[in-house]
Amino acid sequence: MEMKMAVSAANWLVGKVLSKLSDGLVSTYMASSELGSNFLNAKNQLVYTQGLLSASVGRDVGDDPGLRGLLGTLSKKADEAEDVLDELHYFMIQDEIDGTKEAAAEVGGGIKGHSVHGRHVARYTLGNYLPCFSSPRTLGDEPPAFSDAAATSELHSEHIKLPFNRVAMSKKIKSVIEEMNSICLLVSDLLKVKTANHSSIALSTHVTIERPPTGSIVPQDRKLYGRNDIFEQTVNALTGGTYHDKTLYVLPFVGPGGIGKTTFTQHLYNDERIKGHFPVRVWVYVSTNFDVIRLTREILGCIPGTNTSTIEPTNLDQLQTAIAERLDSRRFLIVLDDMWTCKSVRDWENLLAPFTTVGTKGSMILVTTRLPSVAQMVKTTDPIELHGLEPDDFFALFESCIFGHNKPRLYDDDLVNVARDIAKKLKVRHWQQIQLVDC
Repeated sequence: MEMKMAVSAANWLVGKVLSKLSDGLVSTYMASSELGSNFLNAKNQLVYTQGLLSASVGRDVGDDPGLRGLLGTLSKKADEAEDVLDELHYFMIQDEIDGTKEAAAEVGGGIKGHSVHGRHVARYTLGNYLPCFSSPRTLGDEPPAFSDAAATSELHSEHIKLPFNRVAMSKKIKSVIEEMNSICLLVSDLLKVKTANHSSIALSTHVTIERPPTGSIVPQDRKLYGRNDIFEQTVNALTGGTYHDKTLYVLPFVGPGGIGKTTFTQHLYNDERIKGHFPVRVWVYVSTNFDVIRLTREILGCIPGTNTSTIEPTNLDQLQTAIAERLDSRRFLIVLDDMWTCKSVRDWENLLAPFTTVGTKGSMILVTTRLPSVAQMVKTTDPIELHGLEPDDFFALFESCIFGHNKPRLYDDDLVNVARDIAKKLKVRHWQQIQLVDC
């Protein structure tokens, strides 16, 4: 149990850092900071490690003290990285309010970009020697991203503005991200051994991920929390002409386990506007068993048709031909839920073969997956990334798990405060955290 919780916690926190690094402004700043061209490599390593962590969630990976210690260290560093990125975000918001560009990325390069960076470096370097250029600090300490002394001196002013130190911030971010990556390499190596061992066990004993199959029907207790904006945008994109130039689009929904990908897709699938736009809708649960013939047969079984042939299709060619006949000139929506793997691009192309030349333009395949690598392989358009809920939305979800449909109109203020404290400590804010609290 301790190891499973350690894997889940590390997975959530690494996902939180990746979410912040994917923010447009932060991402641009990171690319222009001291990490520079290494930023993409650093982010890819985090994505890779999160993929391995996601694949290990719910599995018995043993009780390796070394791995458990590394996961604890990784979680701690991810927490530090989140704090640093929050600090950067604060200064970006301050820039927007004040109309300044202190924390803006050094875009454009060339003479202008280098001159801006040069001024910050010069100010930082001179500050190490001349007290008039920076606030004093203890010898050997890393300069803070903002000056505590400067903030203290302005306590009695009308508006306290914390000065931004670009070089110190860049160094701080670079340090914590590099430390995370060094730990990620070690964790990845151990997890690859663990998951490889369990993959071989799964082949002989049919062990799979501990998750029940899904269907298209939305459970009564699965209200859609905090997704209204992205939901409406997605419905409008699917039905309003964004995807209309090609016969087939593949749109992945990607995010950590428990973030709500399946629930989000179920609500899409059952929306009246979607039903009206797609005469044919199919839902198939994939999980770890990506078998082209199995999936093709299941899809065929879900498509109503007028085929009067009494011959039952048995091989892949017959299955694909039957699908093509049933889908002729009909717009379709196919959901492949919880896809973990695909052996090769060729297997994926074989699955898509009957859908690429039939149907009406604007037909869609939606793929839900935890793994960015899977999303990148199958996509024909940019994936939709689902992130953690905002605090108020998460608290509403939290309350629904406590009270169900019997939430009292008022309940004790002390209990509300306790519940909010618990919700605050669950930083990634998604469904799987409720399960962890419940256990």
